[in-house]
Amino acid sequence: QVQLVESGGGLVQAGGSLRLSCAASGRDFSTYTMGWFRQAPGKEREFVAVITRGGSRTYYTDSVKGRFTISRNNAENTVYLQMNSLKPEDTAVYYCAASKIYGSSDPRLYNYWGQGTQVTVSS
Repeated sequence: QVQLVESGGGLVQAGGSLRLSCAASGRDFSTYTMGWFRQAPGKEREFVAVITRGGSRTYYTDSVKGRFTISRNNAENTVYLQMNSLKPEDTAVYYCAASKIYGSSDPRLYNYWGQGTQVTVSS
C-alpha cells in the first residue's frame, strides 16, 4: 500500500508560481506511475500530468503544457508539480495519485490518492 500526502498549495495571483509536493510512504514507490489531478467546484476530477516510474516520460493535459512540470525523486519518495504562469482557471483542489498502469491519465486506474491541496489563483 502507498500513503500520499500533498503540500504546497495556497493563494497566488495570476501569473505567479507554486510548487506542489506529494510525499509517499509505503513500499515500492518507484514501481508506481504518479499522476496529478485536480477538481474545481462543481466539476469532475480531471487529469493534469503524469510521470512514469523512472521519470523518463511525462504527459500533460493541453491546458497546462508549457506552464506545468511534473518531476519525481524516487530516492526521496516524492513527486512534484511545478506550476508557473498560473491562471484563475487553474483554481482547484490538486491531488496526487499512484497507479500500476503505465502512463495512465484515467483516474479510474489509480489505486491510491492523497487528501488534496487547495490552489487558488486570483485575477
